[in-house]
Amino acid sequence: MRCYYHPEREAVGTCIHCQRGVCQDCMTLVDDRLACNNRHEAQVQAANRLLLRGMVQSQRMGVGYLRNAIFYGLAGALFTAFGMIQYRFLGLQAVFFILIGLFLLYAAAANLAESRKYG
Repeated sequence: MRCYYHPEREAVGTCIHCQRGVCQDCMTLVDDRLACNNRHEAQVQAANRLLLRGMVQSQRMGVGYLRNAIFYGLAGALFTAFGMIQYRFLGLQAVFFILIGLFLLYAAAANLAESRKYG
């Protein structure tokens, strides 16, 4: 690949922003990422900040899903246990509590699985 700005020179890499080949004289490193010297440093730096922000947001999402999984798990266990204990007193109404509990346990498992995607 040849340098975009100096076609007679061999490129050492490509600019992260414009994807053009750049030679040693035309390149600069911005946070260990290659950019066109005096042309795209600000854009590459902005892209690096966005990437970092996305990674932080991803970690926050995982924590949120884990928190939901714990809440749904506890609520599901309580509803299911209450329905089973009260079955002989409430009859069919207890089945409703058991079903709510099982649904909440399913929601807890789904949130736990989703939280692992962001870990």
